[in-house]
Amino acid sequence: MRPVTDQNTGNLFSTLLAIIPGRRTAIFLVLFCFSATAFAQKSGSGAIPSRKIEKRPKRVILMIGDGMGLQQITAGMYKNKDQLNLEACTHVGFHKSYSSDNLIADSAASGTAMASGVKTKNGYIGLDEDGLPVKTLVEQAKEKEIPVGLITNATFTFSTPASFVAHATSDEDQEFLATFYLEKEIDFMVGGGMKYFADRKSDQRNLYQELINKGYQVSDYSKQSFGKGSFDFNKNYTYFLAEDLPEDLSTSRKDLITACKLAPSFLKNHGNGKFFLMIEDALIDQGGKTNDSNFIIEEMINFDKAIGEVLRFAKQDKETLVIITGDHEIGGYAINPGSTRDTIFGFFVSTEPTASLLPVFAFGPGAEIFSGIYENTDIYEKIKYALGL
Repeated sequence: MRPVTDQNTGNLFSTLLAIIPGRRTAIFLVLFCFSATAFAQKSGSGAIPSRKIEKRPKRVILMIGDGMGLQQITAGMYKNKDQLNLEACTHVGFHKSYSSDNLIADSAASGTAMASGVKTKNGYIGLDEDGLPVKTLVEQAKEKEIPVGLITNATFTFSTPASFVAHATSDEDQEFLATFYLEKEIDFMVGGGMKYFADRKSDQRNLYQELINKGYQVSDYSKQSFGKGSFDFNKNYTYFLAEDLPEDLSTSRKDLITACKLAPSFLKNHGNGKFFLMIEDALIDQGGKTNDSNFIIEEMINFDKAIGEVLRFAKQDKETLVIITGDHEIGGYAINPGSTRDTIFGFFVSTEPTASLLPVFAFGPGAEIFSGIYENTDIYEKIKYALGL
């Protein structure tokens, strides 16, 4: 369908006047058509699943591979002996990642779309395109007293995790973004960026201590290795992987897998049995920015190990919906001729995100509503519907 323009509207108006005797009826129909089309352009696809879920999940886990497109997955699969844990997912779809002001979305706009169900400008976090705050899945879950968790192998203040808790016009003020974690009650959180909490230059607040004062179990890389020690399921849990970005790659990769093993069980036992958990692997994106094919493949395989831990929980639990996708592809990554399952020759067209469709994989009760092609905002709508938010 052509978009409604002034010329199109005029032509439609003339046509209706010619075929419909009542001028009031014609005018009403024109206005109705114009309004309906304008609304559709503003709000996207409509998002409410067309079919009902036979069995609603009690728990939802959204896993986001930053920079993970279809080719990144393909390269990791072939290099990993032609198999990935990802293949256990029962339903596959694709989402459209563009932002409200650019065909190519950045992590902030894409993260906000999945967290809040709105298309927004590149750079905006938790805001609509007019700069107004929008409620996130984390905020809506907490309103229903549903426990929530956030895991990232970047910093808590990076665009993707921040999109689920913060509201800002830029991701540059990391200390400002950190303050939102004190305003929300995040039941389980693992990530880097401790200095934005404990060594703040802007206001000298110690958010690390404030979390402890609020009753959180808080620890960090300088005190003990992640995953060591026991949990008190009655207290919220926070662990800082690094002062800023985790630099020890082998430790960071291992910690992501450990977090994916611990978080679902912790959250299931933490409250009423329900939970929403967002997990980000941010490092695939880093490989795309540096055009490092081997890095992408290694990180993709590691992310798949983390996916394996989540799917293992979901298979045993039978009441958990798992969704796995990317926020955008990066680099225009391709597998060149001459590649084999043992040796992948990667090719890139840029060091920036691209506009490719992003695959969406789903497993568990409600997975069927993630089939098809839809807007990235629909991921929010489908999760909201599945959890009954």
